[in-house]
Amino acid sequence: MITITNNEFSQLASYIKANYGINLKEEKQALVTGRLQNVLIQKGFNNFTEYYNYILKDKSGEAVVTLLNKITTNHTFFLREEDHFYYLRDNILPILTSQVKSKDLRIWSAGCSSGEEPYTIAMLLDEFFGPEKLAWDTKVLATDISSKKLEEAQNGIYNTGEISVLPSSWKLKYFNRYDNENSILNERLRKEVIYRKFNLMEEKFPFKKKFHVIFCRNVMIYFDAQTKQELVDKFYDSLEYGGYLFIGHSEAINRETTKLKFIKPAIYKKE
Repeated sequence: MITITNNEFSQLASYIKANYGINLKEEKQALVTGRLQNVLIQKGFNNFTEYYNYILKDKSGEAVVTLLNKITTNHTFFLREEDHFYYLRDNILPILTSQVKSKDLRIWSAGCSSGEEPYTIAMLLDEFFGPEKLAWDTKVLATDISSKKLEEAQNGIYNTGEISVLPSSWKLKYFNRYDNENSILNERLRKEVIYRKFNLMEEKFPFKKKFHVIFCRNVMIYFDAQTKQELVDKFYDSLEYGGYLFIGHSEAINRETTKLKFIKPAIYKKE
């Protein structure tokens, strides 16, 4: 096994935090070493210094994408923390449909991983609006830093176990048989989600219009307090007044410093 020295780990961790906000603590050293072993061996590197220099010199961006894919978990599933979706359906959408006169409903799934979250939102919107949906623009923006996960999401192929938690009506309406073990989302539903590669550490978000709802769940667990606060401030600036931010149940926002109003655990509002 190629071991990583303390200095090499510190160098790599500093680079990742500065560019992508991910805070790798010292206790993650063994995890990082294990997850990157095959990369170093396949590339013929003798140590992590050579690997780090390779990342800095690579202009294609593929090296850092591989790095991020290896060190982040990207664990998600359909209807994860399902109370959020029910709150969106029962409490938020009825208000927004009466307030958004332009019929341009803007929802962002930030850190969307392999697509289960934005597709869940898209199915919920389709069911909520029914025939009225033709009059609305309800496409969901879904972003992630991982090219690999975005490609998986765009393909929309999931195995039987992964979609088992969905209502039977949704499985029948939105999925087609792909093979013996997998189903694929139908084209109409897949077109309801717009996927883009995006780094949440961008100093300023480039969006021309503000969002009515932002989902950023179980992403900030990788960030330290300052990085999290800076990101929440950017989310605040990216929300319409009356807009909502959803975070993961394992996460929390400092209520003393945020301008967002606490609604219930993991749900905040811009007022």
